[in-house]
Amino acid sequence: MKTETRKDEIINTASKLFKEKGYSAVTMRDLATAMGIKAASLYNHINSKQEILKAIIISIAEEFTNGMNTIIQSETSNISKLESIVTLHVNITANNTNGMASLNNDWMHLEDQLDYYLQLRNEYEDNFLNIIKEGISASEIKNSNPEIIMFSMLTTLRSLYLWIPKKEDLNANDLANSLSEVLIGGINN
Repeated sequence: MKTETRKDEIINTASKLFKEKGYSAVTMRDLATAMGIKAASLYNHINSKQEILKAIIISIAEEFTNGMNTIIQSETSNISKLESIVTLHVNITANNTNGMASLNNDWMHLEDQLDYYLQLRNEYEDNFLNIIKEGISASEIKNSNPEIIMFSMLTTLRSLYLWIPKKEDLNANDLANSLSEVLIGGINN
């Protein structure tokens, strides 16, 4: 297992503060105080608060992109692909609820990485929508509005970061299975 570096510790502490207060409200002084060090010491490891935000959001967005690429290349049914997407969301969120808060709430502050993030998000959503459309065409999924299906699923999946921390005895596999049953069961033909 990889040892956490000081930079990792800074990023993890910042993601917690960003979740609690919002990116805009957190200062470098707040971060230093939370870590028990002087603000100037932070700059030995990072250049700016913006660098931290990029590290948090872009790494998660790329993790989703890589997961989606694996899913769309799989030789499985479209329903199985949707189940894999649910599992992907549960696993990423369970492993990084604080970072998911930044992904959902602070992405608009990315500055020079905003276009790249939006490209990743749009490609992800396009792939998600295509799986649904292909499922409808293959009569695996009810003939319903694919955008509403995707929106309904993504709304639930994107809000998991609010719910998961309240569940101390969470089993990610059980949650993924239950969510798949609820979210996909209603559209399964």
